[in-house]
Amino acid sequence: MFDTFDEKKFLLKQLVKRDLTSKYKDSILGILWSFINPLCMMIIFTVIFSVFFRRQIHNYPVYFLTGRILFNFFTSSTRGAMGSIRGNRSILKKIYVPRYMFAVASICYEFINFLISFVILFCVMYVTGAEFHLMIFASVIPLALLVVMVTGIGLILAVLNTYFSDIQHMYSIFTLLLLYASALFYPMEIVPANIQMIFTLNPVYITIACFRDIVIYGLFPNISSLLYLATFSVMVFAVGFLLFRIHEKKLTLVM
Repeated sequence: MFDTFDEKKFLLKQLVKRDLTSKYKDSILGILWSFINPLCMMIIFTVIFSVFFRRQIHNYPVYFLTGRILFNFFTSSTRGAMGSIRGNRSILKKIYVPRYMFAVASICYEFINFLISFVILFCVMYVTGAEFHLMIFASVIPLALLVVMVTGIGLILAVLNTYFSDIQHMYSIFTLLLLYASALFYPMEIVPANIQMIFTLNPVYITIACFRDIVIYGLFPNISSLLYLATFSVMVFAVGFLLFRIHEKKLTLVM
């Protein structure tokens, strides 16, 4: 069952559709929350932090949003993939379904929300008078690498969470630390020089920095940064894919 490409494609569509409808089922505003949440966060952080960083950061609303929407996609999609196997164990115990489809469906669902948030970003750019550079089309490069990285990490977390449920709590702490290590709402200039090296090793920060260079400044990202990001993303995807393939048949048994 679900062995052919068409069957898997149909299953993926149904899983993504289920996630979309279930999330906004009892909500009055429904999918509008995908617009409201990032917009409210931008307003709050702009009011608070633009006072402190108004001289260091040009167009703070756009600076914050470019970081926030990428970070939200990273955390939401990896967290969704992490719980995908446990959350669907009742289905997996009844019929054969490729296990990875649930993790991929969670990532696809979050990617749709991610694309919706771009509407808010472009509207804020227009309102604040930000320039729309042709270079913006190059943003697909760091975004594509982010999707590859997220998929790999999501598969790894899905396997680990099946064996060790405590991984969910540990990951919440990790993402909180990652939030402050990704320069979402402050300029890199305020970070001591001896600590900035740590940021350059953070692939999430590298993704955000490359995206900001393209969208805000109209500059092509540093080649070495893109190569580092590409290498990390491909490696973590390979590890996630292999780990999932090795443990795929055991995942339902250990739950």
